[in-house]
Amino acid sequence: MMKAITQHRYGSYEALTCEEIPKPEPRAGEVLLRVAAAGVDPGQWHLMAGLPLAARLAFGPRAPRDKVRGRDVAGTVVGVGPGVTGLAEGDEVFGVADGSFAEYAVASAKLVVPRPASVSAEVAAATPTSGYTALRAIAKTSVGAGQRALVIGAGGGIGTMLTQILAARGVSVTGVCSASKLELVSSLGADSVIDYRVDPLGSGYDVVFDIAGLRSLHDLRKLLTPAGTLVLIGGEDNGRWLGGATTRSMRANLMNMVTGHRLRPVLALANRADLEQLGALLAAGTLTPQVERTFVLSATAEALRLLMEGKARGKFVITP
Repeated sequence: MMKAITQHRYGSYEALTCEEIPKPEPRAGEVLLRVAAAGVDPGQWHLMAGLPLAARLAFGPRAPRDKVRGRDVAGTVVGVGPGVTGLAEGDEVFGVADGSFAEYAVASAKLVVPRPASVSAEVAAATPTSGYTALRAIAKTSVGAGQRALVIGAGGGIGTMLTQILAARGVSVTGVCSASKLELVSSLGADSVIDYRVDPLGSGYDVVFDIAGLRSLHDLRKLLTPAGTLVLIGGEDNGRWLGGATTRSMRANLMNMVTGHRLRPVLALANRADLEQLGALLAAGTLTPQVERTFVLSATAEALRLLMEGKARGKFVITP
């Protein structure tokens, strides 16, 4: 048996329960991990709430099919399923494992990679979803050294990683965030920082990365050079049925037909190549996820609440 954060109905934070359930067993192509730490990302809120409603076709129409929450993970391999090669009991790894808000979780062997010895489990667990989303966002552009990039939402999980990776590539980064996060974003390599509540965003950017998802496409395009690229990562507003990000992506694809700007929605899926690249960036010190706070397993609902209220300076992590 093990402790896990479970959910038997869609709802708010009270839908989450910490309870004892049977420990999972790895199937073919899977490994069993003893969880050392699990990262918190907005996707877990969407699963908890069952929003957007269209996503319930995949999550489960009336209640979540997968009862244990969590996805990003760092841990120790303690069981190996049939057909797995390259991993053995005792290996320290990080990656993604559905159900990582628990003492044990099963992961596809293709979606965990070695954790660098110099990197803590908490930092590694904070990396996967935000990290590979940042990599996929950058891959939508040709931005390079000497060019200007605006990161809207630079103080959150994805934004802090985007800022670091872009700065390491010689890109001049302007980070947009709340006043409480200005110092943090500046410390990550941003050349300038903007308080979104009071400061104008400027213009003439080669690339704009919009994580916040609260500005219109029309207003975002005004920030670009005539041949600039707008990368759409977030979209949390007015999205009960299809999701704000889905709606914005549809509009962006239509606008690509009539504008000189390149509008690029991001759909980031976990993959081994990106996880290995993240491991290399962590080992080199190029990327250091900003873990603001660690919560015990029973406080997972509180961590999600604070994250969705915009109170995280970087990442939150759960430890069993």
